[in-house]
Amino acid sequence: MLKTGPAKKLTIYMDESDRIHGKPVYEVLLEIFYKRKIAGASVFRGIEGYGSDRVFHTSKILELSTTLPVKIEVVDSGEKIDSILLEITPLVHKGLIEVSDTQVIKQGK
Repeated sequence: MLKTGPAKKLTIYMDESDRIHGKPVYEVLLEIFYKRKIAGASVFRGIEGYGSDRVFHTSKILELSTTLPVKIEVVDSGEKIDSILLEITPLVHKGLIEVSDTQVIKQGK
């Protein structure tokens, strides 16, 4: 269980259409986080954005986009985050992975 105090936040930015063996990469990553008992992870679907390819992806009504940006946030101890980086980094082909220091103020059940 995650305790209050210093922690690490892992953030992954990617495209929702990224797949591994036909399965969305964000689903594969969430399964890994769950199996490794990471304290918490969430996937957020963006309404508009662009990446290093400089191509805009949008959810505007006239466009039926299935390539919207996705952000995954994971918070746990530094040791836990460090332990999964080697496993997940090769799975994110297009996208950005960042780790930052954070402070857990409250951990509810």
